[in-house]
Amino acid sequence: MIIMMIMLKIQTKTPTESSSNESFVQLFKMFAKFGDCKSTGETITLSNSDKWFKQAKIIDPSNRTITTTDTGIYFKQVSKTKKTLNFKEYNLFLEKLATVKKIDLAELKNKLQQSGPPATNKTTTAVTSGAIGRLTDHTKYTGSHKQRFDESGKGRGKAGRVDITPNTGYVSGFKSTT
Repeated sequence: MIIMMIMLKIQTKTPTESSSNESFVQLFKMFAKFGDCKSTGETITLSNSDKWFKQAKIIDPSNRTITTTDTGIYFKQVSKTKKTLNFKEYNLFLEKLATVKKIDLAELKNKLQQSGPPATNKTTTAVTSGAIGRLTDHTKYTGSHKQRFDESGKGRGKAGRVDITPNTGYVSGFKSTT
């Protein structure tokens, strides 16, 4: 009886180990979906993996131990002809990368886990300068450009650019004399 309890204890994971693995799976799914509205989160692309590595500061310009070239090489070794990896294959990719680059796999996974969910901290924001305001204000347009918008500022489409002649006749070549 005692031997069976010891064996069960060895086989089962500790609560912190299983919860950390669950959060790693959740982060994998978040990064797999990041930027791709069609993704289910089951497989991750190389570019999303690189985003995760950069956010975790594993790929860092100042520290050249792992580069995007390295991740591309080992990602393709695991994926063969596919463009994405599932979670099991991604773990194999991490193992291969860690052994070749002589990095502890647990430390690599810990850094990825500590990076948190995908962030957009280095993205380009919309410019709100005075020039943009002047260029997008339809009330300041003159000449033929003024006719492209109605009173509310909504574009009139083709009606604002082209004079449409009515082709109402019983023959295709009919031209109105009025």
